[in-house]
Amino acid sequence: MKIFKKITIYILLFYLFTITKVFAAFDIKARTAILQDYLSGEILFEKDITRSIYPASMTKIMTSIVVFDLLKAGDLSLDDKIMISENAWRLSQSGYSSMFIMVGDEVTVENLLKGIIVASGNDACVALAEGVAGTEEEFAMLMNTKAAEIGMENTNFTNSSGINDPDNYSTVEDILKMSNYLIKNYPNYYNYFKEKEFTWDRTGGEPITQGNRNPLLYKNFGADGIKTGYLAVEKYSLASSIKRGKRRLIAVGSGFETKNSRSKQSSKLLTWGLTNFDTIKIAEKNKNFVELDVWLGKKKTVKGYIKKDLYKTIPKARKKYLKAVVIYQGPILAPVQKDQKVAKLKLSYKGEILDELDIFAIEEVKKVNIFSGLIKSINYLIWGDV
Repeated sequence: MKIFKKITIYILLFYLFTITKVFAAFDIKARTAILQDYLSGEILFEKDITRSIYPASMTKIMTSIVVFDLLKAGDLSLDDKIMISENAWRLSQSGYSSMFIMVGDEVTVENLLKGIIVASGNDACVALAEGVAGTEEEFAMLMNTKAAEIGMENTNFTNSSGINDPDNYSTVEDILKMSNYLIKNYPNYYNYFKEKEFTWDRTGGEPITQGNRNPLLYKNFGADGIKTGYLAVEKYSLASSIKRGKRRLIAVGSGFETKNSRSKQSSKLLTWGLTNFDTIKIAEKNKNFVELDVWLGKKKTVKGYIKKDLYKTIPKARKKYLKAVVIYQGPILAPVQKDQKVAKLKLSYKGEILDELDIFAIEEVKKVNIFSGLIKSINYLIWGDV
């Protein structure tokens, strides 16, 4: 006889739709901003996040991603050398942030990447774009293709560096998606973004050492990336990330009035996220999460798993009980196949469903032979033992 069984797990969590209401008084001095917990994916703060912005040098995050894709595919190597064109060199002479490469230099891909990420060199962007795609215009097409793949629905790139162009636009929401993608897919290359300085042994002059323009790297609170931006029409902007233990927050803000404000307000947003919220792991993907009763099997139970990591981010000051319930029709009749759907996990708050995930068998459970099955049936009828 099958009955619907419930396994109830109580976890200290708080329903997330109240976050905005609970912290409605919090704000930062930026035209537009967003804060996300990396593990749970939950948005902790938002301010006019679909407002169009000029991403300025935050554009260079996508330039880096396109190159990282080519490196991963084996179509490019960090040791490959690119010849510097006059077109790229001219940007180093035009007052823009530069790596200070010279016409005819042969520069490795790795040095150009550091020139882009650490020194924010517009000349390095053009050099790498031309080396990869032939022209910067062709490279911008690669950037837009990648943006569409990531889901950046309100973004268009026209150049590799982010210099002023009305058709080079984005939103803090899209910059967040891009930053998230970079950190998730290229953790090793992401290490470039926390380097505090880069020295370029330039042709015809003394080596030039430039510091990373991200001001949060110089504060002792766990910041490890990712990219600043500035245009007169947009003011100051910053995509930033902070990591404490296994927890990571990503913030993007634009329209800060000054460099100092960019630093202070971005720090304020990230610190607020750390001090006011906790992130809790409920279940790890593909790992044993629960044991379910089995009927007429060679094992009495089967272990279940879910197919994605499940985290929830909660306000520390408003913790309440969230009910996590495993529901299945059991005992489950053997045989049970590996990866067979066997139950559901439901997360709810005050009766309202927050999330619902399928649970799958992590192992096979074979059926007992006829004689053993008869004995088990008799025991069940007499004693209720499965």
